[in-house]
Amino acid sequence: MSELLRPFEFEFFRNGLAVATVAGALCGLIGVFVVLRGMSYIGHGLSHAIFGGFAASGLIGVNVFLGAGAWGVASALLIGGVTRRRGIASDAAIGVITTASFALGLALIQVYGSPGRDPEAALFGNVLGVERGDVWMVVAVSVAAVALVALRYRDLLFATFDPEVAEVTGVRTARLDALLMLVLACSILATMNVLGVTLIAAALVIPAVVARMLTTSFARMLWLAALVGAVSGFVGMNASYHLDVASGPTIVLTGAAMFTVVFTVTGIAGRRRLAGVVDHHGPVRVPLGPA
Repeated sequence: MSELLRPFEFEFFRNGLAVATVAGALCGLIGVFVVLRGMSYIGHGLSHAIFGGFAASGLIGVNVFLGAGAWGVASALLIGGVTRRRGIASDAAIGVITTASFALGLALIQVYGSPGRDPEAALFGNVLGVERGDVWMVVAVSVAAVALVALRYRDLLFATFDPEVAEVTGVRTARLDALLMLVLACSILATMNVLGVTLIAAALVIPAVVARMLTTSFARMLWLAALVGAVSGFVGMNASYHLDVASGPTIVLTGAAMFTVVFTVTGIAGRRRLAGVVDHHGPVRVPLGPA
């Protein structure tokens, strides 16, 4: 028991554990919308795009988090603009824009060096780089995300399941999408030191998929995904210390293990839930493919 509690003696571990747990819950919550809207690829791509902003903003002397966040939101808006105006499929636009941004970040770091932060920690996560400020940042982003979901729950629900009808009935879906992109970008930034940009997409998707196999209620899916994400972060952080493995991979592997267990235990019933989710106010079917 003393060996299990030993890492709690170190402040860096306590900070990392707090960030990983809260960030896991945050990614799980936002991941519900990412999964149900068929946006898993944009979650993956946006995390890579932000790495380009991370490198560029550090080199020109701009605050890394503000610069990378603005870069990520701009990338998301650019993807939407290219998709709407040029008739290019969203997955193709994501592939071009975000991959180019990621490649730019790698090139800038290779030519000019690191912008003050360890690029490997940004890519793969590193608990040693987590400070008290990171804890407060991820808490602030989580509070903002919960407030958004609570205040705009009905609009988000409607826009998630039937965006065309929601637009006609007066829901400003473009504004909601921009808000979600902003929260997603902030979530990636807040969790970058623990998860790394290359693994954040898995932290967004896995908890939501696990929750989807456990319930057909949209409301329950939200808190279940947050719970699964928090457990993955807490257990994964402890495992990363004892196994001497980077925090990002252990958190993702913990989530993958939970997915495997739930997938096996729920069997056919759980897989059927993947074909549709219902709100507690009534049934709404959701296709497995992209929305």
